[in-house]
Amino acid sequence: MILLQNLLTLYLEAAPWLLLGLVLAGLLKAWLPEGLLRKKLGEGRYGPILKATLLGAPLPLCSCSVLPAAMGLRRSGASKSATVSFMISTPETGPDSIAVTYALLGPFMAVVRPVAAIVSALFTGFLNTLFIAQQERAETEKPLPVAGTPTCDCNTGDCTVSNSRAQTGGWQRSLNGMRYAFNDILDDIWLWLFAGLLLAAVVMSFVPTDSLTSWGDGIPAMLMMLVIGIPMYICATASTPLAAAMILAGMSPGTVLVFLLAGPATNLATMGVIQKEMGIKTLYLYLLGISVSSILLGLATNWLVGLLGISIEIGNDAGLGEPGKWITYISGVIFLYFSLRSLSRQWRPLPQRSGTGT
Repeated sequence: MILLQNLLTLYLEAAPWLLLGLVLAGLLKAWLPEGLLRKKLGEGRYGPILKATLLGAPLPLCSCSVLPAAMGLRRSGASKSATVSFMISTPETGPDSIAVTYALLGPFMAVVRPVAAIVSALFTGFLNTLFIAQQERAETEKPLPVAGTPTCDCNTGDCTVSNSRAQTGGWQRSLNGMRYAFNDILDDIWLWLFAGLLLAAVVMSFVPTDSLTSWGDGIPAMLMMLVIGIPMYICATASTPLAAAMILAGMSPGTVLVFLLAGPATNLATMGVIQKEMGIKTLYLYLLGISVSSILLGLATNWLVGLLGISIEIGNDAGLGEPGKWITYISGVIFLYFSLRSLSRQWRPLPQRSGTGT
């Protein structure tokens, strides 16, 4: 009974912010000009890295769905360094993940997480341009690759280009954005999201407080988070309940931050695309940059927590207050409805062949 109660509490606290994040994600997808992502990211050394990082941070794209956008930048003339920065800042943060982070982990982590994502993207981009500067300068003198809309297979890492574009009106564009958010994004996150909420509820109900404190901190624990997070396919939003479960079990906020950065930014498909499109050296620098920056940011986060005496509260009503309780119940019902729709789409049985057999 206590498990179900804790699960319901965590779910209701997250639901309003998940809905808000999905709506913002859909509007960004609909109204952020596509051409804005493909201008002036190939010339210069450090400017394109900063632009690509800041452009990618608010976009509602996960580890896999960022691949077509990133390859679109690359094939439109963006430098390797700018492309890898975009591939890090985009999946590590976004309006939906920030909203659910605020709901489950509190305002401190909701601020630290996007700032850390931007810093890690800049660090990795600068690391790339430092070691492949001569190669980058030579590439800027070549003709731009064929631009178009790439599609990427998340299993094989293969990307193909299509040049078709559809022009739509304002209302239809917004509607398409909402469909993208409540179909594509939700399809990517709902299973991991509910699994993370369940795990957090189990830890809250049965695991003694501070049970992992003895080994849930320090560089060895952060290296463990890298080993777990780098090959894993998980979105920033869906990783948040897992992070809450880790903190409940006694892991430090900095150790959990390493997982929140490395998990969404890397997976096997991402690594395959980077190697095919930008070379093995860029892949090594990509992994090195994420690993080093994640650990340094994790250590800095723990230092700040100790210096300021911050306590991470799991599930804090996210500032809605007692008069806004009804919002959580309505949001919970709405989000459950769309999650069940996502479940029906993904588990819909294949159509049977007509005719009879013997």
